[in-house]
Amino acid sequence: MLNLEILSDGIPALHLEDNVLLAKEIMTDHHVAHLPVVSEKKLLGIISEENLLDAPSEETPISSLQAQFSHASVQGIGHMLDTLHVFSEFQLTLIPVLSPESEYLGSITALDLLRQTDKIIGAGDPGAIIVLEMDRVNFTFSEIIKLVETNDAQVTQLNTYFDAIQSSFFITLRINKMEVSDIISTFQRYEYKIKYYFGEEQYENELRDNYNHLMNYLSI
Repeated sequence: MLNLEILSDGIPALHLEDNVLLAKEIMTDHHVAHLPVVSEKKLLGIISEENLLDAPSEETPISSLQAQFSHASVQGIGHMLDTLHVFSEFQLTLIPVLSPESEYLGSITALDLLRQTDKIIGAGDPGAIIVLEMDRVNFTFSEIIKLVETNDAQVTQLNTYFDAIQSSFFITLRINKMEVSDIISTFQRYEYKIKYYFGEEQYENELRDNYNHLMNYLSI
């Protein structure tokens, strides 16, 4: 999804003649700690709540704080997942979005980006999660998906992550069912290392059924 498609509604930009009091009020109203400062559709930078606290008074014009502006921004035609990295790198609550001509188009808040990321990665989708740890050179999409499908299941999400500190490659799978005992066994049979899994194993379901049968018997 492009940044242009997820611009946050109603986030006003500041201008150099605005004062610190107005900036604080806008930040409070929109639950952000950063705001863009623009002049004639051009982005001048981002002012932070911390910058405002350094001002001598609430009547101080924004122009007097220009030296403290951050200059982070993203392109409207950029992808939202790249924008997520910019948020993390600069520790922002809001990021300005620019056109190819460097005109200010609007902003994206961290909260709105988080909501969109949730949709993209399917964090709320039902199903089990399995995390594999392996060497990067041994990783193949096709084999992992095939092993899941042999157990009458499907991979609905697949994400990878390389941990440079541990020198380990992690693959996170979301499976379209909760019972994963057969899938876990298949991966282990093919010598995949299971780092974590979050689901249900068949024996747990059997224990639950046996418990329910016992309780029903005792209530007769």
